[in-house]
Amino acid sequence: MNDLKPILFPGMEPRRPLVIAGPCSAETEKQVLRTARELAAEGVHIYRAGLWKPRTLPGGFEGVGAEGLAWLRRVKRETGMYTATEVATHEHVTAALAGGVDLLWIGARTAANPFAMQEIADTLRGCDIPVLVKNPVSPDLELWIGAVQRIYNAGIRRLGVIHRGFTSIDRSRYRNHPMWAIPIELHRRLPQLPIFCDPSHIGGRRELIAPLAQQAMDLGFDGLIVESHCDPDSAWSDKAQQITPCTLARICRHLVIREMNVTTENLTDLRAEIDKIDDELLDLLARRMRVSREIGQYKKEHDMPVLQTRRYEELLARRAAQAAELGMDRGFMRAVYQAIHEESVRQQMEVLGPASEKEPEI
Repeated sequence: MNDLKPILFPGMEPRRPLVIAGPCSAETEKQVLRTARELAAEGVHIYRAGLWKPRTLPGGFEGVGAEGLAWLRRVKRETGMYTATEVATHEHVTAALAGGVDLLWIGARTAANPFAMQEIADTLRGCDIPVLVKNPVSPDLELWIGAVQRIYNAGIRRLGVIHRGFTSIDRSRYRNHPMWAIPIELHRRLPQLPIFCDPSHIGGRRELIAPLAQQAMDLGFDGLIVESHCDPDSAWSDKAQQITPCTLARICRHLVIREMNVTTENLTDLRAEIDKIDDELLDLLARRMRVSREIGQYKKEHDMPVLQTRRYEELLARRAAQAAELGMDRGFMRAVYQAIHEESVRQQMEVLGPASEKEPEI
């Protein structure tokens, strides 16, 4: 994917961040137009509105559907903004293309389904329209890359992704856990691919949008896609994570945009120190695994089970608490020790070897 275009719309200023904004759902023509006019007045050039809304449970508002396409055409005609909406099926894509929508995005649930992605890709074949692919709901980088590749293979070159966070069973202050390491790795593997952050869906609460947007800029993301409504508290869906156009403008004005082309020569010494520490960490981990193998040998000789659940839970709790005292995130340290424990169990299982071939006693 080396021939991806770095901009979605020719002639649009490439300054970071490129902001896409609009309501979670297109509710009424009046609401769509009022929000669009307020966003246009704040300098937003791409207007998003959900026409087809995938809901977790039946009975909720599932969007106005194709009826809203006429509203988006009016937005474009009266404000000059580009328009964008989510698509999930062949029918959605066909209707959106016929309705003159300028940008399509593919949601997290759809991105997780290769059959749905292929259907959308086949429908887009031969088109020249910008497409953004949200990350799947699960933290599966290969699934995300596969979804992008399907659209790329259909001939779409104005292509980008949206990081909207991942579903996690762990309790968190976020609606969807950011897991920043995954989009960072995506960027490492596909550096030409523009990355947008969706702080609305990551945070789930409007007060988290500003700090999440700043984090995305600090990580070098290209843009933001933010849910903005003229009257968020009366929104028909996801009211807690929507902000007014005025609030969005204030957040954007206060973003610190760090230069991505600043020389890194002054970091040489610090990076050398990091390399040294990493080497020491690897040596320590290797020593820890040697001890784990010795423990495995002891368990083998005394017919003890490998997994000691109580000890494991105590270890996780203690190390997480220590990490917090040292200024680190508890969740980070739990993830570290979960990985260490998994490798320790694997080392001990190797010591135990295959199950005994002796006939069991009855």
